[in-house]
Order: sequence, then C-alpha cells, then structure tokens
Amino acid sequence: MLDKIDWESAINVRRSVRSYEMREVDKDSMDKLRDFINNMKAPFAHDTKIRFFKANSDKKLYSTFNSPPDGMAFISNTNIESISKVGFIGEMIILYATSLGLSTCWYGHYSIEELERIMPHLGNNKNFDSPKWGYGKGVVEGERAICISPLGYWKKEGLRLTDRVTGSLMSYKRKDINELLEGITKESLTPELLYALDLARKAPSGANSQHWRFKISSDLKTVSIAMPVGYKHIKWEHPDVDIGICACHFWLGLMMKNIECKVSLIEEKGRAVWKFQI
Repeated sequence: MLDKIDWESAINVRRSVRSYEMREVDKDSMDKLRDFINNMKAPFAHDTKIRFFKANSDKKLYSTFNSPPDGMAFISNTNIESISKVGFIGEMIILYATSLGLSTCWYGHYSIEELERIMPHLGNNKNFDSPKWGYGKGVVEGERAICISPLGYWKKEGLRLTDRVTGSLMSYKRKDINELLEGITKESLTPELLYALDLARKAPSGANSQHWRFKISSDLKTVSIAMPVGYKHIKWEHPDVDIGICACHFWLGLMMKNIECKVSLIEEKGRAVWKFQI
C-alpha cells in the first residue's frame, strides 16, 4: 500500500495552510483517508489514535484562523516516546491527505475546551484546570490530543499578511544538510542516504526551527535523529513531535530507495531519539 503513494511529491508540496474554503471534504477523499488509516502499517508499535471531527467556521478552535468544517486529532499518551510517535504517524496521514489534494496544518495550540465540546475525548479527565494552549505540557494521566489539524481546501486569497511574510521569508527555507549532521559531512554519504536526509530536512517544525540533528555511524549503518540535549523551543512545548515528523520523512526516503531498516525509539536525556539500523 505505502509503495503506491508518491511520497516525495507529497513532501515537496505540503504546506502549513491557515486559510480554507468553507466546504466539507468530499466523501471519496474522506473514504480513502479512513481506509489508509485503518490499513497503514508503521515500522514500530504505537498507541496513536486518529479521530475526525466537525468544527464551526470560527476562530474558537484554532484562534488565529477560521476552522474549515473538517479536522482530525492525533491522540496518545503524553510521555516523550508516545508524543514523538504522534509526529511520525500523524505525518504519514498528513502526507497521504496531501496526495489527495487536501490541505492541512499541524496545530498544537488549539482550544482544548472547544475541542472537547465538538469532539468529547477527555472522559474522566475533563474536570482538570484547562491549560491556555493545547493539552498543556508534561506527562498527565490518560490520553490527550497532542496536536490537531484542519482538513480541507486552500483558499489562497484569504491569507493573512503574516502568513504571506512567513511563507516568503521563512517557512519553506531549509538548512543545508551539513548544518544538521554531527561528526560527518554529506560528502561522505551514499546517494541513497543523502536522498533520505534531504526529505527529512524538509519536515515541518514549530516556527521552522529545524531543531533535528542527524548522527551517522562511521560504517553508515546506523542513523540517529534527535534534537540537541537540553534544547528548549521558544514557543512550542512538544518539539519531540517535530522529531517524529522528521523521522517519518527519513524512513519514507529509505523505503523509496528500497533500503530496509530496523526502527527503534528511546527516551534519552529528556528527548526522543530515533534510530535506524540499515
């Protein structure tokens, strides 16, 4: 199933969209998306759940833009490993949605009160003090919507000035691979590894911080992806989500080059560390 999708094109055209036409996603696309989610095989065990919801066309849920009718939530436990797996699994779904011509946007600072109203999911945990943005931070009891995403059709003429500026100056720019490598340069890598790393560096991240780093063994058989020890994002509480997204891109790159690997994830020094053994 995965090998029939043009992942490279999806990665290259995906954008974080904040302006939508106020119409529902067509039934055929929703059916394909549900089928993909139900049959998707990940290279590791995970507890990520995907839920679709209907939203009102106002700014109560996303605060900075009007919600289209459709959206999806990525729900899991709140330890570091689970949160990073949300990034990996969620990005596969977002990229598949992109291949169907749908627009999306990773969004963590949603209104939890509004999300609970339109998509009850907190159960016995709904009576806690609501955080200002998203579910909050740190490990909490039970599952939470780590991130959500609108799901719909891009309305270009509705872009805010800040989105135009961000799009032209920052959002699509990526660091050179050598800036992201530790202890090795890209000149030492195989074309296949360079291809996968190029897709990995194109992953979205909070404020386009690109805080992932790639560590590669001298025999080029083990690749680790993690953020620097002690890294703190200026505004995003869960940068390990972004590391999972980056790991997803890298794994898809290896798959497209027919390179098999064993994927593992550990928490190390307060951060998620993805390892790919080729």
